[in-house]
Formats: sequence, structure tokens, C-alpha cells
Amino acid sequence: MKNIDVCLSPELIHLHNLNNTIVVVTDIFRATSCMVTGFAHGVKSIIPVATVEECKKLQESGFIAAAERNASKVEGFDLDNSPFSFMDERLAGNKIAMTTTNGTLSITKAKPTAIKVLVGAFLNIGAIVNYLKSQPYDVLILCAGWKGKPNLEDTLFAGAVTEALKDDFFVSEDSAILAMRAYQQAQANLLGYLMNSSHIRRLQGLGIHKDINYCLQKDLYDVVPILRGNELVIL
Repeated sequence: MKNIDVCLSPELIHLHNLNNTIVVVTDIFRATSCMVTGFAHGVKSIIPVATVEECKKLQESGFIAAAERNASKVEGFDLDNSPFSFMDERLAGNKIAMTTTNGTLSITKAKPTAIKVLVGAFLNIGAIVNYLKSQPYDVLILCAGWKGKPNLEDTLFAGAVTEALKDDFFVSEDSAILAMRAYQQAQANLLGYLMNSSHIRRLQGLGIHKDINYCLQKDLYDVVPILRGNELVIL
């Protein structure tokens, strides 16, 4: 039977064997929610990079560039880390370079050894679950967290995926069980469950209430972003 596991922080990914494993990277607030939204609105591809310097070089070579640090836009870049920015019709058909505090770093850490790297959010959770069911590989949900620490919203997404796949995959490790049980408690009111979480407080301090509500919506989009080489594209 296939296995599903959860990595609560990219700092722990070295503890997981990624051979024969699909890694689903999630950064609910807000990198992977932005990516899913961008693809749903016609973005051609996204190049995720770990550093601002890499993103700046891509911008100088002609890419539209999105850069975020500490939940705020980095000065001099084209886009911030709000999913509403990725709805701009001018982005349709274009390639975007992107760096964020946690999400893009997690993708770059998963890339070298995972058999496939997908991008997941509540916005496309149904599409992700259906794709994983169709594949013969083990699954690891990689939570981007916050600067190496676990966070609640990514853990809840991991728990939601685990809950949806528990009849098709063996849930063996405590991190996956923990995430699934947290989601079972939270699913009736995700926002209420998250209200005292650290990143909710961080975003509310920046006045980004609409992003929070948007990113917790389920199944708005039927897209599965996958890493091909250095670029994310729609599967």
C-alpha cells in the first residue's frame, strides 16, 4: 500500500526518504495560494527561487517578478504575495519569477530528490487529491511553515489531504496523524480554528483580511501545478 506522510517544516525534510515520492508543497498564507490562483487566471509558468537575488536577476532578464519577505512586498519588484495580485489579466500568458519567505524555499528543497513536486492549497485541494489517487507513488505533504517553524494553516491543509487519502494510503507517521486529527477538529470552521495562529495575527497586522478569507476557500480551481525542470506549469 502507498504511504502518505507530512513534513511539518522544510527544515525537517532531510529526515524523509523522497525516493518514489511525490512531494506536495503547501504555503497557504500565501505563496502556493498565489501560484494556484495565477495558473487559474492564465499565467503560463512560474519559476520559484529561494533568494531575492535570484529573483532580481530573472526580473532583469525580462520576467515579471514577485518577491515577498516577512509578508510584505520587496521594494523594486512587480508583484507582492497577495493572490489578488495574481488575478491581473495582464499576467495571462506570461512567465513569472517568484521568491517568498517560505514557500519557494520549500519547493527548491524538495526538487533535488522528489519524483514529482506539486503545489497545493485549499483552493485546489480536490484536484490535488484526485491526482494523487491516480498515481502509484508515496506522498509527502511538505508544509512551508514560517522561517523553519511549523505553522497551523499548512498543517491543516496537510491534514485535509491525509484525511481525504486515508482509505487509499497508509498513514504511518505521527506527523500525518497529528495533522489529520487537527483538521478533523478544525474542518467545520477553519477560520475560527486559526484565529489565534501566529500568521493570521501577522497578516491582520498588515490589514490583509481578505487574503486570509480567500486562501481558506476549498476547490475554487481545478488546476495541479507541477515542477518541470525549474518551472512550475499546469499538469
